[in-house]
Amino acid sequence: MPLSSKLLLIILDGLPYRNWKPFMGNLEGWVQSGDARVWKMRSVLPSTSACCYASIHTGVSPQVHGVLANEIRHRVTQPDIFSEVTASGGKTGAVTHSYWSEFFNRYPFEMVRDIEYDEPDSPITHGRFHTMTAYGHDNQMTPSDVDLFATLTMLCVRHGIDYGILHTCTLDSMGHRFGHDCGQMDHALAVMDAMLAAFLPKWLEMGYEVIVTADHGQTNRGHHGGHDDEMQDVALYYFGKGRGPKADVLLDQLQLAPTILKRLGVEVPSTMKAKPFLT
Repeated sequence: MPLSSKLLLIILDGLPYRNWKPFMGNLEGWVQSGDARVWKMRSVLPSTSACCYASIHTGVSPQVHGVLANEIRHRVTQPDIFSEVTASGGKTGAVTHSYWSEFFNRYPFEMVRDIEYDEPDSPITHGRFHTMTAYGHDNQMTPSDVDLFATLTMLCVRHGIDYGILHTCTLDSMGHRFGHDCGQMDHALAVMDAMLAAFLPKWLEMGYEVIVTADHGQTNRGHHGGHDDEMQDVALYYFGKGRGPKADVLLDQLQLAPTILKRLGVEVPSTMKAKPFLT
């Protein structure tokens, strides 16, 4: 039985709330035109990448799923968006850092086996991953975002995925290297906004609802992980027909997984206790 809708989740890693509205002109333009809505969302703690990735898809805190640092990784045991969608007969796709494959398909990540797979019986049906091996301050090792957007679009066209996630570390890496109050970051934000704008209308034309958000924020010195608005607060843009709360309502990152499942018409598991913010 087909799902009730299709949805793509776009995660722009490490983009703090304060930098969305001033620099993401296309996203803000769609809000002004009435084609999108935007809210502030607060991440889990620790506000560290791997912890947030696992919580975004399971709807439970790091203290429950056990991914408590980038260095502490395993296959999570709680129900997640991928597993619930595929169990309901849907097809999923991921164009992300390899951590997502480890958390939701199998651990550890083996490059030759797992860099790309099409596995109808796996939670992630169609996976395309990158590792950023040798990442450091002077060499970000990040793929071009336009390549990632094109790859996600290919999965939509070629495989007809019902749910897809794209995750890019470019802005997070730029923040760690340059901080957020600088010309380099201003330019990187404008480039990301333009690259995203080239694909978002295509996804909408294909019948997808789209959510664009981040996993966590960053301080101006390029740090995150702690209990601070700059590190935790991000924007969430929604393109779709669902009804949401007033614009000044602060969303909880744990609401994201049950919200996505509800929009897809998939039953929300009992482990996801946060209330969906879209109906």
